[in-house]
Amino acid sequence: MGALNQERIVLLIAVAIFVVAALALPDFLTPGNLIAIVRSISVLGILALGMGVVVIGRGIDLSMVAVMAMSVAWYLHLLNDGMADAAALGLTLAGVVAVGLANGFLVAYAEVPAIFVTLASGSFVFGFVRSQVISQDAVPVPLGHWMMDLGALRPGGIPADVYVFALMALAVWLFLRFTKWGRYVYFAGDNPVAARNAGIPVRPMLLLRYVLSALAAFAAGLLTAASLQSINSRVVNSTLLYDIVMVAVIGGIGLSGGKGGVRNVLIGAALIGLMLNAMTILQIPQLFQNLIKSGVLLAAIVVDGLLNPRDEQTAQQGDI
Repeated sequence: MGALNQERIVLLIAVAIFVVAALALPDFLTPGNLIAIVRSISVLGILALGMGVVVIGRGIDLSMVAVMAMSVAWYLHLLNDGMADAAALGLTLAGVVAVGLANGFLVAYAEVPAIFVTLASGSFVFGFVRSQVISQDAVPVPLGHWMMDLGALRPGGIPADVYVFALMALAVWLFLRFTKWGRYVYFAGDNPVAARNAGIPVRPMLLLRYVLSALAAFAAGLLTAASLQSINSRVVNSTLLYDIVMVAVIGGIGLSGGKGGVRNVLIGAALIGLMLNAMTILQIPQLFQNLIKSGVLLAAIVVDGLLNPRDEQTAQQGDI
C-alpha cells in the first residue's frame, strides 16, 4: 500500500487522462487549451488550498463559496457606491476575518461540529448580503479599477490567476512545512487531545485555520471578479463547493486529519482540471458532468475511508 498509495494512483490517472486526451482529442494540445486548463483550476486550487489546511487540522469549511462570492460582491458594491478603495477593501477584509473567527470560535469553544457551523454560516452570509446589501445577483467591477488590469494581465502569455495560485501554493507549503504553527496543524489534526496535553494551543489554531480559509476564499473571489469583470452571487448555488472538497480529498488529504499537503492539492486539481476539460471538449452535457463528478467524489471518500480510517478521537469530535 505504501508503494502505490492514493496520491500516486491519482497522479497516474491524471497522466493517463492527459495522454488519452492528447491522442484522441485534436484540440486538446493547443496552447490556448492548455492555458485554459491551468487557468480553470487556479481559482479552484486556491479554494482547495484553504480547504486543505482546514481538513488537515481535522475540520471542514462549507462556507467558502458563500464567503468568496458575497465578500467580493459587498466590496464591489461599496466601490460602486463611491467608497474609497482602501476603506472598502479594509472593511471587506474585516468582515471576512470576522466570519472566519466566528466559524473557528463556534467549532473550538462552543464545540459545535464544523460541518454544521460552516453550513449555517455560509447560508447566513449569503442570505444577509443578498437581502440586505446587494440588490442584484451580478455586481460589476467599476470602470478603471485595478481588478480590470489584473484580469487583463498576462505575463508571458499566461493569465495572472496562474501566478497568484502558484505563489499561494508556495506560501501554504512554506507555512505547513517550515513554521511552528504549520506543524501544529498536523499535530492537532492527527490527535487533538494529545496535542492539547502537549501544550499546543489547539483552540487558537482552529481560529487561525478558519481565518486562513476565509482569506483564501476572498482571494479566489477577487481573481474571479478580475477575470469575469463582475461577481455573480448565484455561484453559491453551483457545484463549486463539491469541486473544492473533491480536489482536496481525491488528491490524498485525509478527512480524518493530520495527513496531506500542498502536493495533494496540486495533484487533485490537475486531475479534476483535465477531466472537466476533456468532458467539455467532448460536449458532455453539464448534467452528466455533475453525475460523473459526484461518482468520483463518492469513490474518493470511500478510498479515503479505507486508507485513513476514522479513529475514536475523530468520532468524538464529530467533524468530517
